[in-house]
Amino acid sequence: MITVNLVGNANTGKTTLFNTLTHSHEHVGNWHGVTVEEKSGKYNYKGCDIAIVDLPGIYSMTPLSFEEKVATDYILKHRDRIIVNICDASNLQRNLYLTLNLMELGCNIILAVNQIDKRRICKIDFDGLSKALGLNIVYLNAGDRRGAGKLSDAILALNESLSKGEKNKVKLGYVKEILAQKAEKLKNFGKIIAKKCENNDNLSNFYKIKLLEDDEEIKKLLNIDNTFDDAEFVADKRYAYIDTLMSKYSSPRTHTYGQSRLDKILLNRYLALPIFLLLLFGCFYLTFFSIGAWLSDGLSFLLDKFVSTPILNFLTSRLGEGSWVVSLVDVALVGGVGTVLGFLPQVALLFFFLSILEDSGYLSRVAFVFEDILGKVGVSGKSVYTLLMGFGCSTTAVLTARNMEDKNSKIKIGLLTPYMSCSAKFPIYTVLGGAFFGANNIFVIMGLYLLGVVIAVLLSYVLEKTVLKSKEQSFILEFPPYRMMSFKRTFSLLWQNVKQFITRVASLILAMNIIVWLLSNFTITFHFIGQGDGVSMLETFGRVLAPLFIPLGFNSWGLVSALIAGLVAKEVIVSSIAMFNGAEESIESIQSSIILSSSAVYFASGSSVLSYLVFCLLYFPCVATTSVLLKEIGHKWTFIGIAIEFVIAYLTAFFVYTIARTVEVFGFWKVFATIFAIIIIVLAVVYVVRRIKKRKLCPYSDRCNKKCK
Repeated sequence: MITVNLVGNANTGKTTLFNTLTHSHEHVGNWHGVTVEEKSGKYNYKGCDIAIVDLPGIYSMTPLSFEEKVATDYILKHRDRIIVNICDASNLQRNLYLTLNLMELGCNIILAVNQIDKRRICKIDFDGLSKALGLNIVYLNAGDRRGAGKLSDAILALNESLSKGEKNKVKLGYVKEILAQKAEKLKNFGKIIAKKCENNDNLSNFYKIKLLEDDEEIKKLLNIDNTFDDAEFVADKRYAYIDTLMSKYSSPRTHTYGQSRLDKILLNRYLALPIFLLLLFGCFYLTFFSIGAWLSDGLSFLLDKFVSTPILNFLTSRLGEGSWVVSLVDVALVGGVGTVLGFLPQVALLFFFLSILEDSGYLSRVAFVFEDILGKVGVSGKSVYTLLMGFGCSTTAVLTARNMEDKNSKIKIGLLTPYMSCSAKFPIYTVLGGAFFGANNIFVIMGLYLLGVVIAVLLSYVLEKTVLKSKEQSFILEFPPYRMMSFKRTFSLLWQNVKQFITRVASLILAMNIIVWLLSNFTITFHFIGQGDGVSMLETFGRVLAPLFIPLGFNSWGLVSALIAGLVAKEVIVSSIAMFNGAEESIESIQSSIILSSSAVYFASGSSVLSYLVFCLLYFPCVATTSVLLKEIGHKWTFIGIAIEFVIAYLTAFFVYTIARTVEVFGFWKVFATIFAIIIIVLAVVYVVRRIKKRKLCPYSDRCNKKCK
């Protein structure tokens, strides 16, 4: 078997090429940090097995973050393997910087130039460039299987050459020039380097150059404490060599990569944030209302007519209506699973819209927009990608926190991610909010999503100023050109998310529904309640905890029990409420049940619903996210984070309930006027106090002349 390492800058099409070669479905995206650990896959080509290892994106062999260190360590450890170095044809000049790093190390390289966009920004003489570098260059489109065939032929050819002992001996002139000019600085370390390199000239030269760049990892490897300040000198030599190549083998660049007239609007300091919120609002409207609501209603109708009703009619005719088996199938299996499954179209739509924003190149601009804001609260703009992924699934989003450059930042982002409203929570917003707020529920949903972001930012600020101060982080941001989405990639990603949702419903949620049904239909003595005689185990436990939530406006045992069930998976909250109320799997049926005081679970007012929704947004993360947090940030910070989440959820829900309830009693304008007046009074007092303090500190305060004004 031939093992090949796939190496390149972020956003050059590495993972797309990996998926094309291995028929995999790894997530790809045009942002930094999508791949945070090596991924491997294999395929057979012309009777030969080829294994591909996809490494995180790097810009040089000097790592600046966790995922870059993963890649550089792996390359150094397996430097004798074939490396497919993928570059973006639109940005070849900058991508070649990494290529030179790999050549300095003496790697066996195939240069794969990926044409992401159909238009060429500059014309390149690949034959001439190939001879100059001494590398085989394959020009391809990472998503096209024809290009994959050309690359596979190049891999087999290079492997055959290496097996015969043939190896390109490219002489990079600038390397000799660097080492000659800096020989005095390096003369005391020759023996140390020679001992580590075992007569490998390429590796020896590579270590020397890395010392000049003051590479901390290489200094640690060689046990050298000296400080070097020649990184800029080395970089200038590399770029000068690249400029020479590009001037000789490419036409002049007539377009700046990544720039667009749209950026003047989308990145405008005043318009950027409103445009982002407007786009988010549009996505939510189409997902939760309009198209999404229509598709969900249609799917619920089909499930009821062709699945639920036939199954229940068959079982009832055989076992009778009073059978606990019929109750289990009706409430837990058909009803509970059908309730959650009805939201499948909305889940699919949400991921579809996010993939459009991602493929278009817009999400990279969003990171730029939020860089200044997040920088002030102690996190890099790089964390935007993690937080945005949290809107899909907190569990996978936490994994991308690895791309933070220091431990405190990693812990901080891991703690903040669960505050993003994941896709598992929007069935709760749709059902409960829709029952009380109707068409205005879109503003409630939008407010909940933004509330999670605001609280995460505020918490980050507090942690930054107290116990988790971050180091200054580098943030390399590359703007991909705006482009049409790839339908193949979009629908492939959509299918993966839909399949994951269905699998989750058919396994975890199904199992949890059965447990909830069991606990709510049997007493502590394991007596089947049947028609309602006796108190279930779940109700007994729920009534013990219910008084704790009286200040939040909801103290129903069913609502509290649903929160407990939601610790496993947030979708279970909706199916649990449906089971407690004996509602059918349709959204309308559940909504009708929660406004009736005779139901086991009901809300007395809109303020109670708002409080419950806020608590669902902010309280404990699901079990899957918690397990990942334990692995990524450790037991101590995971449990501290969970405790902080509960406190924040409780206090925020209490505040929201108090305000909302006050508005219900006294009216909006009276409450608004009162709050506005209080704010004015507080600001006036603060202003006067500051003026008094300033006057006391003024050196001229005794004679109060014009200088003190």
